Amino acid sequence: MGQSAPTLKAMPIVIAHVSDIHVDAGARAAERARRVFAHLDALPADLDAVVVTGDIADHGLDAEYETVRGLTALRHPVLIGPGNHDDREAFRRSLLGVPASAEPIDQVLRTDRFVLALCDSSIPGRHDGLLAGTTLEWLAAELDATPADVPVLVAFHHPPVELHVPLVDPIRQFEEQRLAAALAGRANVVALLAGHAHTAAATRFAGLPLLVAPGVVSTTRLPWEGDGAVVDLDQPPSFAFHVIDDDWRVTTHFRTLG
Repeated sequence: MGQSAPTLKAMPIVIAHVSDIHVDAGARAAERARRVFAHLDALPADLDAVVVTGDIADHGLDAEYETVRGLTALRHPVLIGPGNHDDREAFRRSLLGVPASAEPIDQVLRTDRFVLALCDSSIPGRHDGLLAGTTLEWLAAELDATPADVPVLVAFHHPPVELHVPLVDPIRQFEEQRLAAALAGRANVVALLAGHAHTAAATRFAGLPLLVAPGVVSTTRLPWEGDGAVVDLDQPPSFAFHVIDDDWRVTTHFRTLG
């Protein structure tokens, strides 16, 4: 008896996840960010998306966003959201090229294969995070508009749980039960993405994988790593690849550019 032909599977969805580039007036942060984005742009295969989860400009200045706008002009679809170091008006004006506004910067990338909803968890003038009521309403509407057979990733800057990082946990995303309620019963939400911690991390929230990208500009030292230094400026820039297969299983690969 001959063997049956193997079942052909769809190509997986591959999303690059970059965070915390903190571009300022100096050369160091911009060069580290340039290395990451140039690496992604030079890949032999197209990515389904590149998502950048906040702390884009170190001081929220127009000139910083203008630099980032050039660095992120990639061949892949790019979605960039704000963090606690960002200024919403300058972000809109000089990075997105749209009229300035102080309202949350919530964005969505829709394709036939997946949806990526990028929520603004920043609070103007503060370092901790919160999803505004309007953002949660926006997220609910985007989830309602997505067919049940299309996987969704939800991203933001601030992780909604403690990561056992003393520098970051006091300024994480709070009132997280509101986010959990918004996600309840949404069977096609496959993972949550965050930044802010400057260290690669993987945990769970609301029954979903919560995947935290490392920082490009620096790496946070964990309490048990030794010499008392909190921020390591010598580690090379890193980022993540999230891979979603046709069973909606999410696999994350972390990459460091030596």
